[in-house]
Amino acid sequence: MNLYDQLNEVFREVFADDSIQLTPETTADDIEGWDSLSHVNLMIAVELKFGIEFTQKEIRSFDNVGQMAACVQAKLTK
Repeated sequence: MNLYDQLNEVFREVFADDSIQLTPETTADDIEGWDSLSHVNLMIAVELKFGIEFTQKEIRSFDNVGQMAACVQAKLTK
């Protein structure tokens, strides 16, 4: 299972929406219910899924799923 498939699972669980199909360009505007509170829940779920920790700066800097995925990948390859 590739990184985007794993992120898709997390997003579908957090947003309770099995129809979510992520792309690198996916933003909060593309997913119903993705607000500041759900963003925190999403970041925690991603951290738990991959066994990583984001900094506060990283959490605030993600403009799209591609940036989040790149950060996750970088942390996994350290």
